[in-house]
Amino acid sequence: MASSGHVRDLPLHKIGVDIKNDFAPEWEIKEDKKEIVKAIIFACKSADNVYLMTDEDREGSGVAKHIHDLIKDTCKGNIFRATTNQITKVAIQEALSHPGQIDQNKVNAYLARRILDRL
Repeated sequence: MASSGHVRDLPLHKIGVDIKNDFAPEWEIKEDKKEIVKAIIFACKSADNVYLMTDEDREGSGVAKHIHDLIKDTCKGNIFRATTNQITKVAIQEALSHPGQIDQNKVNAYLARRILDRL
């Protein structure tokens, strides 16, 4: 299933960053992604394995982390991280054959950039 990019973001009409609480972000599911998120969560309930596949960069890591956080409590199977920057059969098969975990350093880079952009 495709998320078609980011599914969560900071709120549109307020800063969404708690500067008094270690710059904690306040995430919201994007209005145009609510149905996609519902479908992903529903599909994860019966999936044996879930592969969060995006680009390997900080933005892709941010997308994967947001989806992970939304599905982790309802997913019956394992959640893996796979990366590719090509949408070809060979590239996808290669990525699926070497899954890993979400790179928290890249997630942190995404978070820092997104929060700084907002501030």
